[in-house]
Amino acid sequence: MQLAGTLGSAQTAAGAGERVAYDYGVVRLFTIATVFWGVAAFLAGVYIALQLAFPVLNLDFEFTSFGRLRPLHTSAAVFAFGGNALFATSLYVVQRTCRAPLWGGPAAAEFLFWGYQLFIVMAATGYVLGITQGREYAEPEWYVDIWLTLVWVLYFAIFVGTIVRRNEPHIYVANWFFLAFIITVAVLHLGNNLAVPVSLLGAKSYSVFSGVQDALTQWWYGHNAVGFFLTAGFLGIMYYFVPKRADRPIYSYRLSIVHFWSLIFLYIWAGPHHLHYTALPDWAQSLGMMFSVMLWMPSWGGMINGLMTLSGAWDKLRTDPVLRFMVASVGFYGMSTFEGPVMSIKAVNALSHYTDWTVGHVHSGALGWVAFISFGAVYFLVPKLWGKRELWSLKLVSYHFWISTIGIVLYITAMWVSGIMQGLMWRAYDKLGFLQYSFAETVAAMHPYYVIRAMGGVLFLLGALIMIYNLVKTVRAGEPAREEAPAPAPAAA
Repeated sequence: MQLAGTLGSAQTAAGAGERVAYDYGVVRLFTIATVFWGVAAFLAGVYIALQLAFPVLNLDFEFTSFGRLRPLHTSAAVFAFGGNALFATSLYVVQRTCRAPLWGGPAAAEFLFWGYQLFIVMAATGYVLGITQGREYAEPEWYVDIWLTLVWVLYFAIFVGTIVRRNEPHIYVANWFFLAFIITVAVLHLGNNLAVPVSLLGAKSYSVFSGVQDALTQWWYGHNAVGFFLTAGFLGIMYYFVPKRADRPIYSYRLSIVHFWSLIFLYIWAGPHHLHYTALPDWAQSLGMMFSVMLWMPSWGGMINGLMTLSGAWDKLRTDPVLRFMVASVGFYGMSTFEGPVMSIKAVNALSHYTDWTVGHVHSGALGWVAFISFGAVYFLVPKLWGKRELWSLKLVSYHFWISTIGIVLYITAMWVSGIMQGLMWRAYDKLGFLQYSFAETVAAMHPYYVIRAMGGVLFLLGALIMIYNLVKTVRAGEPAREEAPAPAPAAA
């Protein structure tokens, strides 16, 4: 893609009797990075899915083994693809809703962009080379953690500084969600990655936690990385881009505030439900389960708010595939946030834990919610950022939507069936009280579902490649947009 200008380039537009110079250069860069890292993450995911279906692909080469590439894929999907999407959208939204350019100017924004990309590269090379803390999430080593902390402090300063200097008295609700994501991820990062380096010149370090305390800390981090990085942040995207694309006000601004505070309070307590039937005290397991079940209500409050925003505009789903991406993502959000509380119940967790059911659940949220709302936001942003009237081809967007949706359905249904079958086979006993199936037999039974999972991943990757082609054509050959005043932030109903 052509950047159509330097990073420091700004777009000037009229609004409320004055002209505001928005810094769109960094938003362009983060948008390009979102698409690039997205394809990289999807490609890695397809390969490791094929490794599970066809073990011969685990070549006699340690750097491309499943154990090295699985955390690479996970971090690429969450922090590279999802992270860049959050940077792009949050820095766009905070300017538009505050009617103020980014605090710190182009220099700070440029350092933020390249600093975050350096973090991604350092983490990725650590995964491939085996230089990690070796814990649940195979976290990068201490030097990567310190660099990310510096970058994240700058992100916080830019975002909050822009809000402080705003020319709009009201702080739109999307900024509340973005700010909660920024602050809480910082707390999670600092708490979970407390480590003591063996030496200042060496990469190795040891966590300050051990045993069950380490497990609890990691799942406090892990579940709230989902809750604040992959939920609160992307809800910020939903609360701005769905009303903008639908050209309708938020269904209930009051509900959005209730949704925000209840979600923020409840989510932070839910991590222990990942540790059912372990050495964690039973009261802590039950506490995590209770808060997880309660999370269903605020989560569906947000889903209802997003879907009901289309009241009076449902007909647009027939003609606008970009809006279709956004609305489908909200539906997947509702499905995932119902399935999660159900799986946190101890009786259900006894069947689902350590099985592919969990993998299916994670990907229904990652692909259906996170990726789809990101695709919708990128499709919305690219014409705006590069001064085009509309996307080059809405038909290609529709193809992308349906191919990716079929891919998700194949993926998650295969994992649901495989996971439930795993759980049932692992707990099956014969009349003498012995296990009825060996572990090798359960692995063999899962093979066809692993093939279907890989096929679903291929379709999802294909959809992303179609998106890249459409976006490149939009930048290079799209019809220029007319000069127009920026629309105000979406208003409350």
